[in-house]
Amino acid sequence: MVRRVRVLLLTALALVTGSVMSAAPANAVIGGSRSTYGPWAVRMLVDGKPACTGTAVTARWIISASHCFFEQGQPIADKRISFRVGSLDMRKGTTVRPVPGGRVGSARADMMLIKVPPMKVRPARLATAGVHPGQTVRQYGWGATCTGDENSCQSPVLKQSDLRIVRPDDPRCAGYTAPGGSDFCMEKRSGIPAGGDSGGPVMSIAPHGTETLLGVFDGSDRQEIAEAGEISQQLAWIHSVTRH
Repeated sequence: MVRRVRVLLLTALALVTGSVMSAAPANAVIGGSRSTYGPWAVRMLVDGKPACTGTAVTARWIISASHCFFEQGQPIADKRISFRVGSLDMRKGTTVRPVPGGRVGSARADMMLIKVPPMKVRPARLATAGVHPGQTVRQYGWGATCTGDENSCQSPVLKQSDLRIVRPDDPRCAGYTAPGGSDFCMEKRSGIPAGGDSGGPVMSIAPHGTETLLGVFDGSDRQEIAEAGEISQQLAWIHSVTRH
């Protein structure tokens, strides 16, 4: 399928293309609110600078978006990557680094599993059932809080926004999802993910500790529509990698 050009959630696309994207439309709303919970949320940095978001799925494995780990089409060296874990305020978290050679990408989705030394975090529960149209979900990330120069307004604290699942054949989702594909499409309810949220968790809305990881964010239009890779479709791959 030929996909139309989309705005990836990686901070200003700097790590992927080396270029600066155009400013989002003036009516785009980042919005959302400050999170009060998210022990599984992980902040990814490259060369010490905020880049993407991820999720701890075990004490030794983080899942994020594959495109976060490439720069101008080339893999980013492990030594340049670090993660802040264990705090909603990334300035107070603990730093962990990838185990050399411990990155495994999915062949069917924009997802990457990254092995790290043991983390003292509460891993996310993985969804075993797929999402459905009309379902409200919650996105988490440390991404941009403004439009335009998104590098200038990365949030130091974890934020969240609520979105609603829409049908993959919704005309607004053209180029983002395809029927039978591995991504699902969402519409904005409160806030929309932006640069720096890429790879972050899409969770079910449930009491703390009982929510499940439904998806991994990988794109949005900064206004109304966002997409994520569906965890339930990748369970066999996740389990095969993380048991080692």
